[in-house]
Amino acid sequence: MPSTLNVSVIGFGMAARVFHLPVIQSVPTLRLKTIVERSGDEARQRYPAAEIVREATAVWQDPTIDLVVITTPNPSHFDLARQALLANKHVVVEKPFTTTSAEAQQLIDLAQQKNRVLSVHHNRRWDNDFLTVRKIIEGNYLGQLVEYEAHYDRFRPALKTGAWREAAQAGSGILFDLGAHLIDQAQVLFGLPQALTADIRTQRVGAQADDNFELIFHYPDLKVTLKAGMLVREPGPRFTLHGTAGSFVKYGLDPQEEALKQGRSPSETNWGLEPQAQWGRLNTQFNGLHFEGQIETLAGCYPAFYQNVADAITGQAELIVKPEQAHHTIRLIELALESNRQRRTVEVDR
Repeated sequence: MPSTLNVSVIGFGMAARVFHLPVIQSVPTLRLKTIVERSGDEARQRYPAAEIVREATAVWQDPTIDLVVITTPNPSHFDLARQALLANKHVVVEKPFTTTSAEAQQLIDLAQQKNRVLSVHHNRRWDNDFLTVRKIIEGNYLGQLVEYEAHYDRFRPALKTGAWREAAQAGSGILFDLGAHLIDQAQVLFGLPQALTADIRTQRVGAQADDNFELIFHYPDLKVTLKAGMLVREPGPRFTLHGTAGSFVKYGLDPQEEALKQGRSPSETNWGLEPQAQWGRLNTQFNGLHFEGQIETLAGCYPAFYQNVADAITGQAELIVKPEQAHHTIRLIELALESNRQRRTVEVDR
């Protein structure tokens, strides 16, 4: 296995431009070799060292490509990932993994048959606030956790003309988009719930896809609430945690997305750090002492996702974002849709 892996990115939309390409370039063991851009010349201008091709077929036929990254619209994920695996490529799929859990399982089976690494871009595991929350929970700073609530609050009342995420099609809507991140994070912290209750709505005038949801995951001694909406002008906390010893509340969003949108590089010094004004607040009893005050947020690190994928391909590390976990996320989305249709709590199959 070569020390540097050649990467092809399929698609040149917002996900590729913001979340994938600059992060891939910040990982020394990855080399951006090819970008598939169906039309236009922007990719060539921004990445002159990469080869620009119009069709994914050119990627399948290139024996030097080690890793294929799929950033195209959600309904295309399954077929493109399948073709990449059949071409004996390692694969990263932008979240959500697929539009059905059956498709996800087919890709998992194929990756195993081909002995290829298959992962899903759940980069929000490396958000600064989530890393901090995970540290607080693992350190038992709140005692026994009894309630966990995570939000993505946005205010976007206007619909985006021609946006595939807002069309009436499989894999569209806020549940598949932001919900996939929230569900993945909850799964990392707590595993699969015993049951779930979902309220999924379309609130904006003229909207064709869901733009608001509230999911409640039921665990034996824990309530997990996941919420997102597009009509939240005054955002609430990003995370709220309550336990038998105390509480933790965190406002604001991880700064990495905004920095990437501004064209900054993860290779910068102090990447992923946020100002003290955004640090979360902890109020707890720990080791016989009462503490109340701010907790410095850990640094976020999106490049860690791709570094781990590279290390997994070369046999140096275990894959962190496993496709089986991404499969569970899609299955939980399916169960949430079922719960909403039936207006009842549904059991989670295991």
